[in-house]
Amino acid sequence: MAQRIAIFRRAGASPFGARSASSWWAHVEPAQKDPILGVTEAYLADPTPHKVNVGVGAFRDDNGNPVVLQCVREAERRIVGKLNMEYLPMGGSHKMIDETLRLAYGENSEFIKDKRIAAIQALSGTGACRVFADFQKRFRPDSQIYIPVPTWANHHNIWRDAHVTQKTFHYYHPESRGLDFAAMIDDIKNAPNGSFFLLHACAHNPTGVDPTEEQWKEISNIFKVKGHFPFFDMAYQGFASGDPERDARAIRIFLEDGHAIGIAQSFAKNMGLYGQRVGCLSLVCEDEKRAVAVKSQLQQLARPMYSNPPVHGALLVSIILSDPHLKNLWLKEVKVMADRIIGMRTALRENLEKLGSSLSWEHITKQIGMFCYSGLTAEQVDRLTNEFHIYMTRNGRISMAGVTTKNVEYLANAIHEVTKSS
Repeated sequence: MAQRIAIFRRAGASPFGARSASSWWAHVEPAQKDPILGVTEAYLADPTPHKVNVGVGAFRDDNGNPVVLQCVREAERRIVGKLNMEYLPMGGSHKMIDETLRLAYGENSEFIKDKRIAAIQALSGTGACRVFADFQKRFRPDSQIYIPVPTWANHHNIWRDAHVTQKTFHYYHPESRGLDFAAMIDDIKNAPNGSFFLLHACAHNPTGVDPTEEQWKEISNIFKVKGHFPFFDMAYQGFASGDPERDARAIRIFLEDGHAIGIAQSFAKNMGLYGQRVGCLSLVCEDEKRAVAVKSQLQQLARPMYSNPPVHGALLVSIILSDPHLKNLWLKEVKVMADRIIGMRTALRENLEKLGSSLSWEHITKQIGMFCYSGLTAEQVDRLTNEFHIYMTRNGRISMAGVTTKNVEYLANAIHEVTKSS
């Protein structure tokens, strides 16, 4: 019996036929830490009282505290005690989707009137991108996706796990800390006809660099010539400039030029609904019949992923956008958020220039949205962390939401110190 047990143990199984508890997953190695979440972990572990976190991708008030909008609180008050816990349809809340499409495509959009848009509620922008990536793989299995350099790191994970081949195109110009427009146009022209491109509708993450309206028009024109498919990730509508219409301008340009487009929308940033995971995936189709077919397939893809989207956040969004009073309140509040970010950009630049820095910091105020691509090197970022207890990702991306009137001078002094010899 002892010999038999020894044989089973060497084989990784128990003598009674069950595999050893430790052997099933013995080959699994720890995953790499998410670079952004790792910054927050390091910040929280630092006991220094004057530490600063400019890595977090969520809005903070001038005291560094999370914010819940008044319009959200009022919407919550209206549904307390009135909400049943039934499933939403697979495609999500019809009312939320209708209001969300009007926000992106325009109140009087012909595409909405003609029922040419296939749309489902998604688990925020990430979920919308993932369902689309799977849709692309299923119905255009030999296609590729062109992704800008750089982009939000999770974009690569999404299309990788959907098994879609990725290509890249030029976007950011490190020397000018602006848009590498000429190289971008060349890449768009040189891509095979009918390629898929991932575009940031506004407040490009992580650089904060957006094309001008004229540049968007040129990009749209080349897309039309080449027959490319534009897929817009729009995570910051309203939050970028304070004006949802202005932030949707790129999308409207492409629609005016007759493109069939896709959009991933999110209400994490612009309504502060980070943990509610409310979003929408929409695709413009040639007619209503095709839109019905496409929506059915999007729902089919969502079914084995999560079956049905959550109801609470969808109710908040639909109530806020459908009620004129609450929508006006939201428009005021989202402008306050955007203006705070813009104000901190100005303050950081002014403080750096006041210190007599020999470098140009003009890009801080030229960029837009939550993130500033500072131009700091990984070594300079390490110095900021080790010497000044300032935490950010090593690519030099500063979350302007973490900058306040209380820490902006300290942050500027620290940046000046580590860039003196540049």
